[in-house]
Amino acid sequence: MMAKLIHELEALLGVDAVLSRLEDLLLYEYDGSVEIGRPEIVVFPRTTHEVSQIVRLARSHGAPIVGRGAGTGLSGGALPRAGGVMIVFARMNRILEVDYENQRAVVQPGVVNTDLTRAVEHAGLYYAPDPSSQKACTIGGNVAENSGGPHTLAYGVTANHVTGLEVVLTDGEIVRVGGMTSDALGYDLCGLLVGSEGTMVLVTEISVKLSRKAEAVKTLLAVFESVAEATDAVVDITARAIIPAACEMMDGWTLARIEDYLQAGFPRDCGAILLIEVEGLAEAAAEQAQAVTEVCRAHGAREVRVARNARESEDLWRGRKTAFGAMGRLAPSSYVLDGVIPRSKLPLAMRRIEELGRENGFRIGNIFHAGDGNLHPLILFDPRDGDQFERAVHTAEEILRCCVELGGTLTGEHGVGMEKNELMSLVYSPADLELMGRVRDAFNPEGTLNPGKVFPTGKGCGEIRIKGKLEKQAASMESGPGEGAAPQ
Repeated sequence: MMAKLIHELEALLGVDAVLSRLEDLLLYEYDGSVEIGRPEIVVFPRTTHEVSQIVRLARSHGAPIVGRGAGTGLSGGALPRAGGVMIVFARMNRILEVDYENQRAVVQPGVVNTDLTRAVEHAGLYYAPDPSSQKACTIGGNVAENSGGPHTLAYGVTANHVTGLEVVLTDGEIVRVGGMTSDALGYDLCGLLVGSEGTMVLVTEISVKLSRKAEAVKTLLAVFESVAEATDAVVDITARAIIPAACEMMDGWTLARIEDYLQAGFPRDCGAILLIEVEGLAEAAAEQAQAVTEVCRAHGAREVRVARNARESEDLWRGRKTAFGAMGRLAPSSYVLDGVIPRSKLPLAMRRIEELGRENGFRIGNIFHAGDGNLHPLILFDPRDGDQFERAVHTAEEILRCCVELGGTLTGEHGVGMEKNELMSLVYSPADLELMGRVRDAFNPEGTLNPGKVFPTGKGCGEIRIKGKLEKQAASMESGPGEGAAPQ
């Protein structure tokens, strides 16, 4: 069956746009998470029409379909749980239209996040959603996961900047929802589909808002002796109705590791730092920077450094944006988590994360969006050690349970995917999940789009992931790259 489908896909797209050999497929069984899922066929369409035809062919053979952007996702959302066809949107990477007057753009899903900003910055515009992987991640992937970033606090997540979508349904039909205006009439189908993690439709065009650059931007680095002091400052800043464009926190141990890598002048002996950005008219930005400085000093900041120019601001942000890469020098791999808690519970969460790391034998770094309580603990481990992998998964699950117990939730921006789907019952009742399942089934009645994601399967989370990981490793070792033929 698969051999026939491969032949039909090659006839549609060309041989250079279809991969089916094991050594090629191995490159697509990973994303930025700790999950593994190997497709049977990988295809690279260039047009919406080709995506539609791929869907029709896959459906005729009963093959599941998974869409993929740049593979930077952190919840396994773009990995196949049931083999099938993976549609990679890397070649659909054109900016189709820019309306400078009305601050809108239309892009294909394979456009890299920062490339859109680069294309319009000459006109004083930019695309606001800014995941830390924005130099690599694609806007289509951002739409699937409803990605956020450091500036979510002031500007919201991807859904707040998408006004229209062109999508392909499971029968191959091409439809459009929304448009170039902000408030379309009728049901907000854009809002429903953004963040649906590829389980309802395949997105082939995206209409987005562009934002105008602020007249002035002030970037501040506040240094504290403890996480608790830094947390109190964050709570007080927002209580005074100061809404920074961004408010990031890193613990002292993590910051020292980043400084080892960058040598940018960050302190090595602090408990935590806040990286805060305010912007607006020059006078307003200056006033907010002064107010933030006063709040931080009132809560024990030993130093508040204000970037004097754009270069110094970029250097400070480089420490935040390259943090995960810097930590990669300390262990063969890392597990980046994504949970949300109320800001006031940050000290409790940090203590519990430290305890869990100690109990399970891991050093855990903490880099997160303090302004909206979006945590990103980083577990450093060796995935080649089965025992370490099992303990890392257990530690991650316990951290997410802690987030829920503190009044938070499972994800702020990375999505549910197959990382957290078995934990969804911690947040939602059976009736909630059944209702959401009915909505998904209205778009994806046969369950062929990204199956096994978001919703619980009824098995233990760790059981599925650990067993699947070790089975994949064993299979790869037995066959070896280059020995596999096209899947049959």
